[in-house]
Amino acid sequence: MRAVIQRVAHAELSVGGKPVSAIGQGLAVYLGIAPQDGEPNAAAMAKKLAALRIFSDEEGKMNRSVRDVGGEVLLISQFTLYGDCSHGNRPSFIGAARPETAQPLYHRTAELLAQQGIPVRLGVFGADMHIEQGNDGPVTIIYEC
Repeated sequence: MRAVIQRVAHAELSVGGKPVSAIGQGLAVYLGIAPQDGEPNAAAMAKKLAALRIFSDEEGKMNRSVRDVGGEVLLISQFTLYGDCSHGNRPSFIGAARPETAQPLYHRTAELLAQQGIPVRLGVFGADMHIEQGNDGPVTIIYEC
């Protein structure tokens, strides 16, 4: 599993011009899933997202997690994170899991995050989504498990 994690002041996701999900302060997480990923990856990702200390404390140091600040997570499926553009100019996506593998793991990651008390909003798996977000910092972390 591969994630691009961005600290946001707010984020909104729509499909076909219709609002689907929105969060206030929290994390916009773009999640890519590889063919070999499974339940252990979903558990590790959810654990990391809940505990990652990238929010500022009273002294301005990154010392607080999304849970600590009462934030939310917008979890967005993003197969293009496994795009390979090392040969030619058109990316190959053979490194991404097929939808029948990826979709259940995407939802399982969301469930495991929610079980840790983190409010989670989802995108629409496989849809052409439009995301507007107000990055905070900006802070962007790439995490693989």
